Amino acid sequence: MRNLIDLLKFGKISERTRVFILISPAVFWLFFFFLLPLGILLVYSFCQPNTSAPRGVNWEFTFDNYVKAINPSWSSDPDFVDLKPVILRSLWLAFVNTFICLIVGYPLAYYISKQSAKFKTILLILVILPFWTNFLVRTYAWIIILRESGLINTILMRLGIIQTPLELIWTRGAVIVGLVYGYLPFMVLPLYASIEKVNPSYFEAASDLGANSFQTFLRIMLPLTTPGIIAGSILVFIPTIGAYITPDLLGGAKVMMIGNSIKMQYLTIRNWPFGSALSFIVLSIVLLALFFYVRHTDLEENGS
Repeated sequence: MRNLIDLLKFGKISERTRVFILISPAVFWLFFFFLLPLGILLVYSFCQPNTSAPRGVNWEFTFDNYVKAINPSWSSDPDFVDLKPVILRSLWLAFVNTFICLIVGYPLAYYISKQSAKFKTILLILVILPFWTNFLVRTYAWIIILRESGLINTILMRLGIIQTPLELIWTRGAVIVGLVYGYLPFMVLPLYASIEKVNPSYFEAASDLGANSFQTFLRIMLPLTTPGIIAGSILVFIPTIGAYITPDLLGGAKVMMIGNSIKMQYLTIRNWPFGSALSFIVLSIVLLALFFYVRHTDLEENGS
């Protein structure tokens, strides 16, 4: 190992070989732990399911798994359940979660950016503090808060506001609350970084020119922090689409998302080809979102 370091340090090998040696661990990791499993899923997604087969599939090429997800009426399987509402519900919840995180996260990020350096550090630590606890544990905490004998119902009943417990758990509202709680930091941190870069002199110039606070925000702050808004929205939207812990624990069977459907296809129904096809549909949505983000970023840089 030391001889290799000496070779890299004193330039006894070519530049191309040096670059290859340096990136080879990352290439090895990326290929064997990301690209290869992804390729296996891709192959499975074009196979036919067969639970009695050794590997759970028939190695016969078919598009039927993708057809089932897009339009089940075109499928040759008459017993297949339409999952289009699940996909649409996942997209809707992802948009709602992203919007709420943006509405809540923007004022919070702006408030943090205007504090003193010491207090700013404390607030940022509080924002990332939930990451120090396992996500599953934090979701179970919401079950304790929202269940019939939980904290909210107990307080409301003791205050005499309600006589019977409210149905808070296993609802769409509970899922949205859990998603916002889980992914809000992913919105706050990019927004904070973007707001911090804004030059305060722009606001002074706008005030001198007669602009009020709303006009200053609309014409200066919002355009300059658009990259942070897009980055935060992507970071929230992408994991929300594939979320399955939060809807599984807080929504139960009433609020199923595409992540729960994929898990069910693999672990319960054991239809690995269709689960693989659903996984690639989610991956396509993610890639489209990333393409939009990269495209917008390139336009912003070229425009500047």
